[in-house]
Amino acid sequence: MPPISPRVPLPGSRRSAPPNATDAGPAAPNQILSVSVLVRRRTPLSLDALPGGRVTREEFNRTYAADPASFATLRHFAHEFGLSVDENSSSLPRRTLVLRGAVRNLEQAFAVQLRNFQLEESLFCAFTGEISLPQEHAELVEAVLGLDTLPLARPHIRILSPPERLKAQQAGASYNPPQVAALYNFPAGVTGAGETIGIIELGGGYNPSDLTTYFSGLGLATPTVTSISVDGGANSPTTAGSADAEVALDIEVAGSIANGAQIAVYFTPNTDQGFIDAVTTAIHDTIHNPSILSISWGAPEASWTSSSLSALNDACQSAAALGVTITVASGDQGSGDGLSGNNVDFPASSPYVTGCGGTQLTSSGSTIVSEVVWNDGSQGGATGGGVSNVFPLPSWQAGANVPAPATSTGGRGVPDVAGDASPETGYNIFVDGQQEVVGGTSAVAPLWAALTALINQSRATSAGFLNPTLYANPSAFHPITSGNNGAFSAGPGWNACTGLGSPIGTAVATALSNSSTG
Repeated sequence: MPPISPRVPLPGSRRSAPPNATDAGPAAPNQILSVSVLVRRRTPLSLDALPGGRVTREEFNRTYAADPASFATLRHFAHEFGLSVDENSSSLPRRTLVLRGAVRNLEQAFAVQLRNFQLEESLFCAFTGEISLPQEHAELVEAVLGLDTLPLARPHIRILSPPERLKAQQAGASYNPPQVAALYNFPAGVTGAGETIGIIELGGGYNPSDLTTYFSGLGLATPTVTSISVDGGANSPTTAGSADAEVALDIEVAGSIANGAQIAVYFTPNTDQGFIDAVTTAIHDTIHNPSILSISWGAPEASWTSSSLSALNDACQSAAALGVTITVASGDQGSGDGLSGNNVDFPASSPYVTGCGGTQLTSSGSTIVSEVVWNDGSQGGATGGGVSNVFPLPSWQAGANVPAPATSTGGRGVPDVAGDASPETGYNIFVDGQQEVVGGTSAVAPLWAALTALINQSRATSAGFLNPTLYANPSAFHPITSGNNGAFSAGPGWNACTGLGSPIGTAVATALSNSSTG
């Protein structure tokens, strides 16, 4: 047993008992867990201080990765408590040191008591209270992830029932994704060739045969799709009613619109550790090198611990600094996001991502007839949007007339952009051998990711963080002026339902091509 050192709480690590879960007793002392220790940057990162708002990977690794000395200090700490270091999974650019050990050793190292909890069909471990570390170690650490394996995020997807699906298809109300791209006037003559779209998945899977069937049915080549395992996550298809529909929607929307792009799918467990590790893995993946990440999962800001929220937000900041675009679904439960009061979904509320809200899109032939806020009521779903309680108003949103925040720390408006999301005017997909019509803001994140891939090909460099340029070019959008998501209503200019609006693809391409970014 190492000598007792004065300890301090790790800021932001406090957790309460998991709501609606049943205590199932202490975790088995010999159970082996992997923990991700997120280490602070060697130098604080500010996008405003970077020339052009970005850096090369070499400069990032030299200046904004973790300090090797911090890793060395924390390795010594781990060994003192009988924990091993997984060097293959650890990474200075990701600022992640991965420790493995028995529950009893982890409890001693981080001064917590791990207990098992049952929530519906999930058995997970968690702790209450705060993590504490010796002072000299606490000041090196941003977050400790993996001591709580509570399922955190949900996919933002809505699937029509079989009768509703048949009705929508017979009426021509549902779309193949390239039809939506055409209605939004996406750039022609480019396919996303040379780009890789990364997709984060916290469950589900896909069958390659389904993809072959789907893309051949559209008269398209099946894109190259690669599965990457993070923290033991895997491509695990089951049934069409599962998260498989999310995975299929993401791949099939992105891959049919940017058909020349490669797709890298990062499968990870649905925990804060898995979510954050998947994002950092994708951002720093120099093998597949995604220039865009599409994220269709999230949870209300209040569901995250402040340390986990800060760690994922920092990862999104790293992406922006490296010129990686992140598009994120804003949620499907209106202005409440499934909780009482007004709430926004995270990571859509991160000031370093492009939050994607939802519309209901009606067309005749190649013409948009109407486009309103997606709101099918409390049971049918509605686009997420509102004002962050955590992140302040960004400079590029200063002129957007975002409503006042409910807290002194908040102010960032969500979403930034929008696109077709109503399942009533949803997307035709093929999943687990079945045709489905699917909506939700989950469709809008890969839609915008595909648009970005097309633009990146024409730019011959990545567009990177989109928001400053998008907000400077409001004429590149179809404004959405009708409808509401509960507490907020659409109107001229930016609104807390659909952001700037849905894209005029060629105008967005022109704006980003004229941008000095990159």
